[in-house]
Amino acid sequence: MSGRFSSRTQLGSVICGGAVLEALYARMHHLNDLKLHVIEFIALALCAGVVYLVALYLLEQSARARGAYLLLIAAALVFRVTLFPLEPSLSDDLHHYRWDGRIQNHGWNPYAVTGLDPRLAPLRDAHWRWMPAADMPSIYPPAAQLIFRLTDKVLPGPTGFKTPFLLADLLILLLLAWHFRRAEDRVFRLAVYAWNPLVIVEFAGSGHSDALALAGVVAALLIIRRHPALSTIPLTAAALAKAFPVVLLPLWIRRAGWPKKREGWVAVLLTGATAGMLLAPYWRGLPMLHANLIAYEATFRNYHASLYTVMAWAAGDPRVAGLAGVAVVWGLALWLAARRAEPERAAFLLFGTILLFAPNGYSWYFTWVVPFLCFYPNSAWLLLTVLQFLSYNVLVDYGINGKWHFDPFLQWLVYAPFYALLAGQFLYERKRQPPA
Repeated sequence: MSGRFSSRTQLGSVICGGAVLEALYARMHHLNDLKLHVIEFIALALCAGVVYLVALYLLEQSARARGAYLLLIAAALVFRVTLFPLEPSLSDDLHHYRWDGRIQNHGWNPYAVTGLDPRLAPLRDAHWRWMPAADMPSIYPPAAQLIFRLTDKVLPGPTGFKTPFLLADLLILLLLAWHFRRAEDRVFRLAVYAWNPLVIVEFAGSGHSDALALAGVVAALLIIRRHPALSTIPLTAAALAKAFPVVLLPLWIRRAGWPKKREGWVAVLLTGATAGMLLAPYWRGLPMLHANLIAYEATFRNYHASLYTVMAWAAGDPRVAGLAGVAVVWGLALWLAARRAEPERAAFLLFGTILLFAPNGYSWYFTWVVPFLCFYPNSAWLLLTVLQFLSYNVLVDYGINGKWHFDPFLQWLVYAPFYALLAGQFLYERKRQPPA
């Protein structure tokens, strides 16, 4: 690949960028409890984001260097190993995962009981006090619950419990590395995911289960070209690990040839069979899960959201904003399915749309788009993944006064540059297009 800079620049960017990023992650590791040092953490994370964006620019503009690809992968592994030993402190979700796994192994239905149930008091450990939403039953889908249950049997501690989510993250990294192995700009494209600070912090540091769903989606993307029907298996599993990939199922089934081809009907059968196998252990609890989700959505909303906040304010009713978001997302999903759109682009468009219209915009949700930025690099979305670290400012007031409230100024600081850059890109590309 010819570029503005020589191959030495690419190799130097990998070595120097990797060294600086590792120094920043090592400092995060030294802080230990990131919630107690949230301001310093945000500063370190934003610095990592700046280094990441500069490194991406240099890698994209440089000629390919021999050995840079393997060095990039090695550095990505080191970053994750550095943050993995930390007990999750920025988010308490992992403690709910642990609780769900523990009560299942003692014969309880996670969709039927709450953490405050006095019958479960003997199962509480020293970390139970950090469990979020202890007054609500679980909202995590069945595939995730199976992982929680298995992990509790072998790695029940807070750090060890992150293992399946780190492994899912590493699987995504390796799948992308294999996919781009022959691309001229492979170092740049893989670095988009492998070195993304938000991905590293949220999966290796905090152990969010979103990595399970993303791994299933990326696997489905790489399988669909040759085996469209089989690719519905990992995609269905992904949708039952975290709900957001379900919007891709209509497209996957259409790409398999439904309703005209036999393979399309095979895809439908495989989707149903996979869903049935994963849902079977929790069949009786599914009505409870549905009720739990409704209660959760009514309680937790407008947390660092984007367009949802604007629509709820304009309509004067958050339900209108929620219904509008659902209509837009599913309308887009069905339109893309009807057109049999490119799977990578469809995933990028749909996950991005969900994030912008969702009633909650927690920082780890924005990891959903990062694998697809490897296929369709976009500076506005890359910037947004870095600016999401500002949302952790909510932990300052929460730690002092117990109030969970996002600063509107910081919300503007996160989303205004993103929308401005996105609009600028659109206008620039439109101006470059020749007249019809």
